[in-house]
Amino acid sequence: MMKSSPRIPLEFGKAIALCAFLLSTSGCTALLAPREPFPATPAEPPIESLVPRELDKVAMPIYRIEAPDILLIEGVKLVPKSPHKIETFDAILVRVEGEFPEQPIDDAYNVDADGTVNLGPTYGRVKVVNLTMDEAENEIRSQLAQILSDVEVSVSLLQSAGAQQITGQHLVGPDGRVQLGTYGSVFLSGKTIEEARAAIEEQLSKKLEEPEVFVDILAYNSKVYYIVTQGGGFGDDVARLPITGNETVLDAVANVSGISQVSSRKLWIARPAPNGVGCEQILPVDWKSITQGASTATNYQLMAGDRLYIAEAPYLKFSTILARTLRPFESVFGGLSLATSALNRISRFGLNTF
Repeated sequence: MMKSSPRIPLEFGKAIALCAFLLSTSGCTALLAPREPFPATPAEPPIESLVPRELDKVAMPIYRIEAPDILLIEGVKLVPKSPHKIETFDAILVRVEGEFPEQPIDDAYNVDADGTVNLGPTYGRVKVVNLTMDEAENEIRSQLAQILSDVEVSVSLLQSAGAQQITGQHLVGPDGRVQLGTYGSVFLSGKTIEEARAAIEEQLSKKLEEPEVFVDILAYNSKVYYIVTQGGGFGDDVARLPITGNETVLDAVANVSGISQVSSRKLWIARPAPNGVGCEQILPVDWKSITQGASTATNYQLMAGDRLYIAEAPYLKFSTILARTLRPFESVFGGLSLATSALNRISRFGLNTF
């Protein structure tokens, strides 16, 4: 007579059901086995999927400046606050009434390294460095009065030498700051172009009168994507490429000159979760359909931070590992074979054969 199997207690069954439910709803990654990022038969994504692809691209999020971006900053209005003292290499406009008609003084003059402006061979040099505009007018009038009578002098600032320290290319440093020469530095990391312009103008306003600047991004260095290529048992190759906002999977593979000889046609995109919150996305790529059938369904648009993974060919990996495993034994057996051959030769012909 067959014995009946013992019945599982009701409480124990409830506990098993509860554990199964918790495991099925406990986050993004399985707890009992590693997740297979590339299924055996990847399903064609539905056409209504929100993942952008070749014929359904989206605009990138508004660009946020980060290190090591390179900014182009140009001064539009850079007027020092009054009273401005003339500095070396400033450009000033000097106008004089009552000078010699054949030798007029009505032009822009640069302040030379010795702090003077050269008004010509007849009038000579006048030292104006560290003087205000009014003081420079009095100094020039005093010198011209030695050879002229009843002269009027007007001096105004055309360009400050300090402006040359602002206009040009500026690298966003590792601390997120941009150096503005004698005007200090300003923190720009995480700001948009408009916010960066406002921050720069606020910093310059400490020494300039209502400054205005133009800001643009010259080199987008901080937003990139990665192409990881398995090396068939020789390690992984990683390429770091700047994102332009228009690359697809096909563009990315073209940037690394195609799929290598040790790679398979298994590709997928690993997309990080925004701000580390939620689940990362694994997007399988049907390479054969993209290249041979012109399918756009899995020719996804790449985003900043994406990892395009190109898997290796399994048989090549096995061959490489096998060769690397057997190489030490081959060396040992080769050495033994050579030694045995030498001993046999000695035993047959003696040492005189060497």
